[in-house]
Amino acid sequence: MTTAAVVSGFVQQIIMHSEYEPLDTQYLVNRVLALVGETSFQDTESRKGTTLQLLDALLDIAVANQAIRDITAQRDQLASHLMNFFASTPSRVNQRFWHLYKESPSVATDDFYNFSKRTNYIKTREIAQNIFYQANTDFGQIDITINLSKPEKNPRDIAAALQAPITTYPVNPLSFQNEGFIGTATYPARTNHRIIRVPLVGENWGFQYSPYAYFNEHAIILAPVHRPMKIDRLNLSRLLAFVDQFPDYFVGSNADLPIVGGSILSHDHFQGGRYDMPMAKAKMASHFPLGGLKDAGILKWPMSVIRLVDSNQVKLLDTAEQIMAHWQFYADVGRHIEPYSTDGTRHHTVTPIVRKKGNDYELDLVLRDNNTSAEFPEGIFHPHPDVQHIKQENIGLIEVMGLAILPPRLKNELQAVQNYLVDSQTPIASKHAVWAQQLHEKHGNVSLQEAKIIVRQSVADIFIRVLSDAGVFKCTPDGQAGFKQFIDTLR
Repeated sequence: MTTAAVVSGFVQQIIMHSEYEPLDTQYLVNRVLALVGETSFQDTESRKGTTLQLLDALLDIAVANQAIRDITAQRDQLASHLMNFFASTPSRVNQRFWHLYKESPSVATDDFYNFSKRTNYIKTREIAQNIFYQANTDFGQIDITINLSKPEKNPRDIAAALQAPITTYPVNPLSFQNEGFIGTATYPARTNHRIIRVPLVGENWGFQYSPYAYFNEHAIILAPVHRPMKIDRLNLSRLLAFVDQFPDYFVGSNADLPIVGGSILSHDHFQGGRYDMPMAKAKMASHFPLGGLKDAGILKWPMSVIRLVDSNQVKLLDTAEQIMAHWQFYADVGRHIEPYSTDGTRHHTVTPIVRKKGNDYELDLVLRDNNTSAEFPEGIFHPHPDVQHIKQENIGLIEVMGLAILPPRLKNELQAVQNYLVDSQTPIASKHAVWAQQLHEKHGNVSLQEAKIIVRQSVADIFIRVLSDAGVFKCTPDGQAGFKQFIDTLR
């Protein structure tokens, strides 16, 4: 099929799925031709295919015409430019969102979510490569995902990145400055990116979806100015305000300290989505009266979670602030819980999550501690060395709630362990040797299908151990006695 056929097919897709009309056909043809480095065009039958199939063909044409180099960054930049034809301006996108919001919040978010997929800002093809499954544990069903969506860099990409100038704009990937940004060799293209402005307690925050989503309608909510993350009453009130406006969504914040926080602590932000996380389904292990709330208690969960329930925001915020202030200075040296280092470094914070159930709010406060020791230099309440063959990265908001985000290396490594259970002569990575031997001793030689089930369940059990390592009060009689002692000293 000719270049003209590909261009015609892509232009037809633009007209079908955007605000452009048939009268715009010639204009669009010329704009696409310019972007792919083509200097001639002859009307022909349009090539059939999906928008993304035609996009891939256009990128190959651009490489052949030397309009771009065949490296990931330049292909992504051009793809973002081409898909921007499907996107309205930021002002129109916001106008449409809030017009649809009058019908219902879910109608507005459904439309914006579909828009973000249609413009390929949400990388649906790449996300589909992720491995996802659920497994039953002593704490209920949890979610496991092996993240395969983000493209790996090849040597040409790495070389180009080394030659690229160092820039400070946009200030970071969570800044409003990303909306419409062309991208560089070291920074992702965002030409087709749009952000909804949402009022949250005196500020207009940004609402967008994650390009590489981990769950349904995985949203990121961004502070309008560049400032460090901070867990305090004001931001808790913003979480409550968000679920008031979007009651179908949960919303939460990563902790605001290294080791226990997220990957970007330099820009205040939340994450949320229309998805029931495993922790949301967890039951109370015990209840206690606190702050005159409708309900309060300790969650049955491998991490240390206090759940507060009430319809009154002021009472919730007062109680949450009381817990956070008490936790900030709380010490239990026998259980390795120390609030400050001798140099004054703070170690205690929380990971907060909010959802709405009818008229009531559920506010979960997960107690976090980022202290280190000679035995655990990466973190006392961090995945310990014996489980790092599965997970060694920080335990952030999403994992706290029971969705494991595991590294891409595990795709092949776990397959090798499965093969080892079928035939113990199969070579495996040394980091998995002890684990694989334990599984083989327990189950013997099994079929490949049985091996897959065994390995997947074992990974889920190890992830529960990972969460337990991150819990400050362990799910043991001694740990729960310590948790009860903390609660008792609140009242």
